[in-house]
Amino acid sequence: MTLLPVSVAPELVTGEFRKMIYADLREVILIEHRAYEFCWTEGIFRDCLRAGYYCQVLAAPNGGRIQGYGIMSAAVGEAHIFNICVRPELQGRRLARRVLDHLLGIAHTEAVKTVFLEVRESNKPALRLYAGAGFCEIGVRPGYYPAPKGRREDAIIMAREL
Repeated sequence: MTLLPVSVAPELVTGEFRKMIYADLREVILIEHRAYEFCWTEGIFRDCLRAGYYCQVLAAPNGGRIQGYGIMSAAVGEAHIFNICVRPELQGRRLARRVLDHLLGIAHTEAVKTVFLEVRESNKPALRLYAGAGFCEIGVRPGYYPAPKGRREDAIIMAREL
């Protein structure tokens, strides 16, 4: 798959949300591997699709490439955001906020009262994103994430009431 250069300006301001499908997984996995050192496997994405989670992609208009994606579950008044990712070359353009807002809109439609998520303590941009969207830290999971050199990293647990 060939990735387009960052200079493709129209895709940066437009895009359409749609359900992620199995055919998207090749592109999603490529984005995931470029964005994270410790990334999700294809099996995890397949499990999320199979479970009926809200797996959404933000795609360029007219069936264009995927700019970002988000995965969330919702049941019994709670939602859990599991993954939000934007192509590395498009980061810093508020696309992650668009994905987050889209997932929160789905949660609202599903009568969710509280949305939860976990984020690496070292992921400062994500922590700023979530705090800016009204999420508050409610706890820590010590050693939750794998880290370089065999170490472990804490997860910050955050929540937001809708």
